[in-house]
Amino acid sequence: MDEIKNARDIAQEKIDSVGEVTEADRLRWKYSPEGEKLAVKYLKEGHDLAAELAQYPPAALPHVKKGLESVLEAAVVLPKSEGVQARNKRAMDGLLALKKDKSAAGKLINQMRQVLDHYNDQGAKQRQMTREALKGQYEVKLKQAMDKQLGAAAGLESMKISVESLPQFQEEWRRVSAQMEQQYLKLLDEFKKELTKIN
Repeated sequence: MDEIKNARDIAQEKIDSVGEVTEADRLRWKYSPEGEKLAVKYLKEGHDLAAELAQYPPAALPHVKKGLESVLEAAVVLPKSEGVQARNKRAMDGLLALKKDKSAAGKLINQMRQVLDHYNDQGAKQRQMTREALKGQYEVKLKQAMDKQLGAAAGLESMKISVESLPQFQEEWRRVSAQMEQQYLKLLDEFKKELTKIN
């Protein structure tokens, strides 16, 4: 019984430490999720954001925009498929539409587009070359191991083993690939943080 009472007392202390709930808190709690829902709807269906935002009272708009912006920023990811590229474009267009300072926001969004384009073009070539080099290294290691165990008569050609199907290769490729992607993700995150600061 004392444990339950103590837990209840602890919970009450936490509630008391929050203090008085303000009208701004209530607006944020109500309208930030509205903005998040609006963002999801916009990404799926492409509604006119200005028309959608016009339906909210002025006091709610900062909170709706905050929720909207957080989802749109999270939606901009590395384009690993055509669908993701289209969603990225729509999300960045939406972010630009939310900003008053179109010039500053446009510059950052263009930089984000350049990072995503580089990932798609030169980055894809770099990843393919790196994968082929890694594959070559594993083929040499596998051939050496097979020659050692089975003798020089057994080569990769006679066994027809694909190194890409080996768990060790797949794990190493995931690690190397993640390292390569990290550079792009870091840049995108920096641009998103800067974009958040723009009105």
